[in-house]
Amino acid sequence: MCRSIKTLREPYTPEVTEADVQAAALQYVRKISGFRAPAAHNAAAFDAAVAAVATATATLLAQLKIRGTRP
Repeated sequence: MCRSIKTLREPYTPEVTEADVQAAALQYVRKISGFRAPAAHNAAAFDAAVAAVATATATLLAQLKIRGTRP
């Protein structure tokens, strides 16, 4: 996995911003695609993947129940 993706759940990151989620999604898609920046003919697929990963990440973080941190 990409080492520059940081843990976004509590207690490691007390406040997660949309920018944090977007950055992690971008790094993930870059890693699995092998592209830092895709060619024009792959840009739509790349951007869609980043959006999908960001949405899935936000959903996951919202649904996690971490003992001792929130009700």
